[in-house]
Amino acid sequence: MRTVAYIGNRRLEMGDVESRPPSRDEVRLRVAYVGLCGTDLHILHGSMDGRVRTPLVFGHEMSGTIDAVGDGVTGWDVGDTVTVMPLDWDGTCPACRAGNEHICQHLDFIGIDSPGALQELWNVPARTLVRMPDGIALDAAALVEPVAVAVHDVRRSELVPGQKAVVIGGGPIGVLIAIVARRFGADVVVVELDAARRAQVEGLGFPALDPRTTDQVGWVEAWTDGAGADVVFEVSGAAAAVLGATNLAKVRGTVVVVAIHPTPREVDLQRVFWRELRLLGARVYQRTDFETAVDLIAEGAIPADLMISRVVSMDETQAAFADLEAGRAMKILVDVGRIGEAS
Repeated sequence: MRTVAYIGNRRLEMGDVESRPPSRDEVRLRVAYVGLCGTDLHILHGSMDGRVRTPLVFGHEMSGTIDAVGDGVTGWDVGDTVTVMPLDWDGTCPACRAGNEHICQHLDFIGIDSPGALQELWNVPARTLVRMPDGIALDAAALVEPVAVAVHDVRRSELVPGQKAVVIGGGPIGVLIAIVARRFGADVVVVELDAARRAQVEGLGFPALDPRTTDQVGWVEAWTDGAGADVVFEVSGAAAAVLGATNLAKVRGTVVVVAIHPTPREVDLQRVFWRELRLLGARVYQRTDFETAVDLIAEGAIPADLMISRVVSMDETQAAFADLEAGRAMKILVDVGRIGEAS
C-alpha cells in the first residue's frame, strides 16, 4: 500500500509498504481523505523533530471506511463510514485520573507520536472511531477533527450567547472558531493579515480587520461600547498577536491561546494583572467535541465547500504544503486513493 512520510529536512517521501491485518481491538480503515493542517506544517518545518520519529507517516484529519475488524471489536462492521479521534491515552497518569484523558501526560497523538492517516490502509484502536451518519460526504467528513478543535476552543472559553469575541488569525482553525462561536450565539470579528483570507472571512458574514491598517484596540472598544471583547482567541501563532491580544479583552475577559507557538512569547502580564484577565490554553478536544462537530457538519452549519480549497493526490502532498505555507489555500485534502493531477 502507498504511504506519504516525513523523512526530515522539510522533505516528504512516497512509500510502498505491506499492510497487516488488524490486531485484537483494532480495525483497519481504508482511508478516503486526509486534511493537511498547521500541525503537519510544524512537522514538515522540523519544529517537532525532538518529538517525532522519522520516517513518520503523518496525518490526523481523515475520513474513511472500515476495511477489516479485529478480534474483540464489537459494534463496528466492514463498510461503516468513520473518522478517528486520534488520541490514545494511558488512563493511569494524574491527568487521566482527574478526568483529563485528552491531555494525558503520556498521550499518544496518533499521526504525530505514532503512524497516521496518509496511507491507504490504516490500523487504529477501535476505541478511537467516531461514526459518521448517513448523508455526510467523505470529503466533508475529513473536516470533523478541525471542527472539533474549534468546538473545544469555544467551550474552553466559556463563551455564552450575546458575548463578543475576537479571533486573531483567519486560517482554517480561526475561521472554524468564528463559525462555531457564532453558532453558539456570539458576535465575532476576525483579525487577519492576508487580503484573500479577509475576503473569505467577509464572505462568511464576519467583519475582518487588517491589523496593519486598523487600530484594533479602537475598533474593538467602539464595537463593545468601551468595554473590550469578552473573549479573544489567539490563533495566528505570531509573537505580535500574543503581545497585543491582552489589549483587546475586557475587564475579567478571557484570552485563549489556540495556536502552537514553537518558541516562548512575550505576554503583557501588566495588562493581565490590571484587568484581571484569564489566560487559557486550549489543546486538542474531547469526545463530546467530536460529537458536536459531527452534528454541526450534518446540519450544514460548516460550509465544507468553502473550507475545502482543493483536493490533491498523494504524490502532490509536498506541493500542497507549499500552497498552505504561502496562504494560497484554506484547507487542502489529500485523496488517498488517487495518483495524478489535483482537482
